Amino acid sequence: MAQQQAGGHEAYYVPSESKLPVWLAFGLGVMLYGLAAWMNSAQSGGHGKEILFIVGFIVVAISLYRWFAAVIDENHRGMNSPQVKRSYVWGMGWFIFSEVMFFAAFFGALFYIRFFALPWLGGEGEKGITGQYLWPDFSVDWSAGTNPHPQWPTPEATLAAPPLTQWLAYLPFYNTVVLLTSSVTIHVAHTALKEGNRSKLNLWMGITVALGLLFLVLQFAEYVHAYQDLGLTLNTGIYGSTFFLLTGFHGFHVTLGTFMLIVMLARCLKGHFTKEDHFGFEATAWYWHFVDVVWLGLFLFVYVF
Repeated sequence: MAQQQAGGHEAYYVPSESKLPVWLAFGLGVMLYGLAAWMNSAQSGGHGKEILFIVGFIVVAISLYRWFAAVIDENHRGMNSPQVKRSYVWGMGWFIFSEVMFFAAFFGALFYIRFFALPWLGGEGEKGITGQYLWPDFSVDWSAGTNPHPQWPTPEATLAAPPLTQWLAYLPFYNTVVLLTSSVTIHVAHTALKEGNRSKLNLWMGITVALGLLFLVLQFAEYVHAYQDLGLTLNTGIYGSTFFLLTGFHGFHVTLGTFMLIVMLARCLKGHFTKEDHFGFEATAWYWHFVDVVWLGLFLFVYVF
């Protein structure tokens, strides 16, 4: 716990030594290497590389569990001084900012490809002269022209499709409704926590968790539909790779956010948090709102325009 120095100034908090950051870094490295090896072996027909990914994931899960358990225990023992709490706020703020820049890079790549690279390849503008000679038949069509299997549903095909296919065609819209609703439910839960209404808090947190899981189920159904029925895969040109890069990374963030929501729900059921001290819950709410805003951008610029 922080001590008071002479003059009434708070001493700077120094956390105790821990090997958990080292284990976390090691687990992340093994997990990412295993994922890359797994994907490459799947394309070449090999097997067995997924074991590295699983081992790395287990190391990461155990490290995070022990790390956050230690932080929660310190908070319950009153070791978190105002300076420590300020560091939590700034740390979460900078973390979300880094995530904003992460997705900004992918949105920038999407914008560059659609409005600069493709027109140049199609022969438009001064920089498109090379494209006129090398690819005179190139079709500048974002969804179909860069896809060797242009089966992305048109309005006419959607209307003529069986009922199940029609339902699948609107999955991005359904997911948008689900995420926007979850932003409202977690806000209601946060308000209930600040009011000290535990039963209302637990109810709306449970609804938020259910909506997060529903989003993941619908996105999985969308991916299956894209692969099996539409011919849209990672190998279908720049459109396919960009589509799965953006939506896949967002799906990973939703998975992480849903896990955070489940942890917060478990803590709420155990009676953790007070009206005055609940930054763990608040940080999770910030992250979830960020995930929702990113999805709105994806829905508009990947699915609509």
